[in-house]
Amino acid sequence: MILSFFASRGWESWDLEHRPLLPERMPVLIDDDLRLEDGPGAPRPAAVVNRWLRGLPSSGCPAPSSWESYARVVKEWMEFLAEYGVALFGSREQLKHGLGKYAEYRAAGPVKERFAAATWGQHMSVLSLFYRWAIGEGHGEAEPFSYRTARALFAGTGREVRVNLAVRRAPKPHVTIKYLEPDFTQLFLNGLRGLAPDGGPDGGYRGRELARNAAIGHLALSTGLRLQEFSYLLAYEIPALPPQPTQVPIPFPVPSGVTKGRKFRITWVSYDALAAVHHYLELDRPATADGTSWLPPRRQGEPLLVSDPDERGGRVNGVRRRWETLAPGERRRLVAPDGGSCVLAVRNGGGPFTAWASVFERTSDRIRARFEPRFPHVNPHRLRHSMAMRTLEYLVSGHYRQAAGLVAATDPSTGPDAALVFYLSKADPLLVLRDLLGHSSVLTTEKYLRRLDTTRIFREAYEQAGRAGGLLTEMEADREADAEFTGDTDGGDA
Repeated sequence: MILSFFASRGWESWDLEHRPLLPERMPVLIDDDLRLEDGPGAPRPAAVVNRWLRGLPSSGCPAPSSWESYARVVKEWMEFLAEYGVALFGSREQLKHGLGKYAEYRAAGPVKERFAAATWGQHMSVLSLFYRWAIGEGHGEAEPFSYRTARALFAGTGREVRVNLAVRRAPKPHVTIKYLEPDFTQLFLNGLRGLAPDGGPDGGYRGRELARNAAIGHLALSTGLRLQEFSYLLAYEIPALPPQPTQVPIPFPVPSGVTKGRKFRITWVSYDALAAVHHYLELDRPATADGTSWLPPRRQGEPLLVSDPDERGGRVNGVRRRWETLAPGERRRLVAPDGGSCVLAVRNGGGPFTAWASVFERTSDRIRARFEPRFPHVNPHRLRHSMAMRTLEYLVSGHYRQAAGLVAATDPSTGPDAALVFYLSKADPLLVLRDLLGHSSVLTTEKYLRRLDTTRIFREAYEQAGRAGGLLTEMEADREADAEFTGDTDGGDA
C-alpha cells in the first residue's frame, strides 16, 4: 500500500473542469494495483479511509501533520491485518483477535516496531475515531474495541464519557509528591518560631502563638501524622518525655478516634519534637487556656465537661470514657477542668485551634518573600511526606542502629528502647514505614514511595557504606562502573 500526498500544482492539465477540493498535503492511500475504485458497489477499504481523511479538516483536525499521522496509523493497522487475512471491516471477533495480536506485536515484537505506552494510546485513539466514523457512515458493522463508561468533570460540569479499554497504563512521573529537604526543614521550623534562617531573632516579624505553632509543626514533621490526627490530639494523650535526651525514637500512640479508618497505631517522635510539645504544655498553653470561660458553639452540640482526666481517659459529663473512643467532633467539645479546650493546640480565649493549613502556608509565604525565593508551599501533608523520606533515609543508612548502640553503651537502663530500635533497623524499611504511616498494606507504602524521590536515598546510603568500609573511593567506583560498559556492541546507550 502506498501513502501519497495531494498537491494541486498543474491540475489544469488533468482534464478537470474545476480545481480539486482536496486540501494541499492531504494524505491519500493507494493500493498496490494503483486503483482507487472498483466501479459501482462497495468501495475499497483504502477508498473509505481516504473519505475519512478528507473529513478531518472539518472535524477538529486542521493540521496537515496530524492528517499524515492519522493516515499512517490506519495504514499500518490495515497492513498488519492483511498479513493475517483479516479485512479492515471484518467481523468483531476477527477484529478483536487481530487487536490482541497487534498489541503483542507493538509491545514485544521487533525492537523497531515496539510502541511506548503513550504512542500505543495515541494509535488506539485514532483507530477508535476511524471505526466510529465508519460505522456511523455505514461502511462497517463492528469495531475491535471495548469501552467502559466514566464520569468526567469539564469546567465544573460532570458528564459521562466512553473510555477505550485498549490502552496501556503509562508510568507516572517519578516524583509527583514533594517533601522538604533537611535544610528547608530547619528553615520552616525557624519560620514557625519567628526566627531568621540563622536561628537568630527576626526583628521584622511580629507573630503570635509562636511556641504553639513551632511545637505542632515539629510534631507533625517528626511523627508523620495526618492533619486530622495531630489537629485533634488531646493534651492528655502526649507521651511522657524521657528523663534524658536520646537519639532513640520515642513511641507515640495515635488514638483510633482520630486516625484514618479508626485504626490504632504507634508511630514515633524525636526527643526534640516531644520536648517542644512539653514546653508548650507546661508554659504557653496554660497561660492561654487555664481559667478561661470558653464553651463550644451551640451549633456543634452540648459541651462535654471533663473531670478526673489522665493519659487514658476521664469522666465526660460524669461518665468514664476512654479518649480513643472520641471522634474529632466530640473532641472539639471537650472542656477541661481548669477551663479551655482539651485539644492540644488552643487559640486565644481557650478554644481549640485547628487551622494548620493556613499557618503553614503563611509561614511558607513569609520565608519565600523574605529569605528564600525557592522555598515551596508547605501544606500539612507535605510534612508527612517529609517524615517518610527522612525515616526511610535513616532506616537504610543504619542511623537508628547506630543510635541504639550508642545509647546502650552509655546508659544500660535504656536497653529495651535500644533493642526496639535495633529490631526496626534490621526489619524491612517498607514494613516499618507501613506501620508508622498507618497504611493497611505494604503495597500502599510501595506505591506511596514510588511517588517520592527514593533513588537518592538508596544511592547515598550505599556510597556512605562503601566509604565507611574502605571499599572504593568515588573515583575508583566511577572507573569500575565505566569499565562495565566497555566493549558493549549491542547499540545501547552505553
